[in-house]
Amino acid sequence: MSGSGAREAVFATRQSLSLMKGKLKGAQTGHDLLKRKSEALTKRFREITRRIDEAKRKMGRVMQIAAFSLAEVTYAVGGDIGYTIQESAKQAKFRVRTKQENVSGVFLPQFESFTAEGVNDFALTGLGKGGQQVQRCRETYARAVETLVELASLQTAFVILDEVIKVVNRRVNAIEHVIIPRTENTIKYINSELDELDREEFYRLKKVSGKKQRDAAAEELERENTKADAAAAEEKQNAAADSAESQDLLGDKDNEDVIF
Repeated sequence: MSGSGAREAVFATRQSLSLMKGKLKGAQTGHDLLKRKSEALTKRFREITRRIDEAKRKMGRVMQIAAFSLAEVTYAVGGDIGYTIQESAKQAKFRVRTKQENVSGVFLPQFESFTAEGVNDFALTGLGKGGQQVQRCRETYARAVETLVELASLQTAFVILDEVIKVVNRRVNAIEHVIIPRTENTIKYINSELDELDREEFYRLKKVSGKKQRDAAAEELERENTKADAAAAEEKQNAAADSAESQDLLGDKDNEDVIF
């Protein structure tokens, strides 16, 4: 049977058919838009995955260089410089600000590092000895922090995009495999029911028309029979009148017989 699959519980009417066609068109349009959105997000997701791989490789190299640089500072200064730096630092010179990027309706946070002007709490660090190594180590760790901020931004976008792509793909699959087939089955069901109603209406009209034709033929036959009976009666009456006139040709019908 047409439309025998899963369908909406609706009455088979012209209005329901129009509503289902509009719903099908909207579902197809939404499916196309979500499909394009999924493709755009997947493309950006792959790009971010590639950049994360590059950032992690860069992070490994930078941290390796920073570790060697810190070892050089420790060797040059001759002690633990970490306590001195912690005591000297009053304000953060290296700071991070956040902005958003819109990718197909999805807002991805982006972390951007910058250096605050007028803040230099390490001006006297390494003044006694090892100043050059301290400066080089500070620059190396600055690049490491920049790479770390970039990696954090990419990782955050990666997590958000991964979740959004899963949701969008679930919606695309639901529309493609559930909503559209069910709506199409409903349209097929309504069309089949309306066709059946049209056939029943055609059969009823045909029966009514046949009955009217039979009734008209019967009435016509009855009228013809009535006319024939009336003509026969009139003919019989005329024949009787002619017979009566022929019997009284001498005009003595009313005369009494004379007996001699």
